[in-house]
Amino acid sequence: MRDEVDRLVEAWRTERPDLDVQPLHVLSRVSRLARHLDRARRAVFAAHDLEPWEFDVLTALRRAGTPYELSPGRLLRATLVTSGTMTNRIDRLAAAGLVERHPDPGDKRGVLVRLTDAGQTRVDAAFADLLRREHDILGGLSPADRDSLAGLLRTLLVPFDSPDGL
Repeated sequence: MRDEVDRLVEAWRTERPDLDVQPLHVLSRVSRLARHLDRARRAVFAAHDLEPWEFDVLTALRRAGTPYELSPGRLLRATLVTSGTMTNRIDRLAAAGLVERHPDPGDKRGVLVRLTDAGQTRVDAAFADLLRREHDILGGLSPADRDSLAGLLRTLLVPFDSPDGL
């Protein structure tokens, strides 16, 4: 079984036999898979009238558990965006009725962002559809292969997720 990466690697070996193109076997496949996954995710989100960034914020709130609220600072850390970007996102989600701002009882100057019932309904439906689509994408792998691949990818990602990063 050959794929586009096999053809790409073969061409580079012909053109640049002086280079070790072995990383392309893995990382070009990861890159191509990421593009396919991004397209699949965007299609699922669009079917639920959500942008990827909206899904990120709503799922961060949903994962927080009842009452599905976080401070803007915690949302920043969960979604890795700037404070100005987060303020804009919260404003837009609030205008759409998907989140609400409430005073933070533990901080008189602070606010908490809470998922509304409409936001929870939308994100729960989108997440269920996303998982169905992702199960389909992984359908060619056995459960053991999925576990093995997950472990190998974790090994590659841990250094990037460390405080120092790579």
